[in-house]
Amino acid sequence: MWWLKMILIITFFTILFQDSKDRKVYWFLYPIVGLLTFFIQINESNFLISATNSMVNLAFVFIILSVCYFYAKLKFKKHFTNDVLGIGDVLFFIFISFSFASISFIVFFVFSLLFSLLLHLIFKNKNIDKTVPLAGYMSLFFGTIYMVSFFFDTNFLYAY
Repeated sequence: MWWLKMILIITFFTILFQDSKDRKVYWFLYPIVGLLTFFIQINESNFLISATNSMVNLAFVFIILSVCYFYAKLKFKKHFTNDVLGIGDVLFFIFISFSFASISFIVFFVFSLLFSLLLHLIFKNKNIDKTVPLAGYMSLFFGTIYMVSFFFDTNFLYAY
């Protein structure tokens, strides 16, 4: 399964590069991330557990997106997609949901958002574009997790 992780890491860094450079990412990279992470999760556990984890993770992501949607509508009076959160970011949230067991996913998801905020604060004066390459920064975070997984036993990422 190391080759799936390598393809996944390359895909993550492609998303990082495209999102940081142009704020445009090829849409088909997101389903590739979803499929690869799901197959890696199946390899580490089994299909039923992986499917259950993914459904719980998707529910978590949809709750987060719903709260953001209503907050943007009520507080900012703006459209949700492209004004508040890019469609690529939404796709990334959805497809990264297939990656880990639910507890691990929630922890990594929250820390990837904090990591993205930190990177944005560090680089905001250097960037001409004032938008945040959120999918790119989160790809860097998750890509690093998968790189580290080459050197450690990662069963705890896929089990409860």
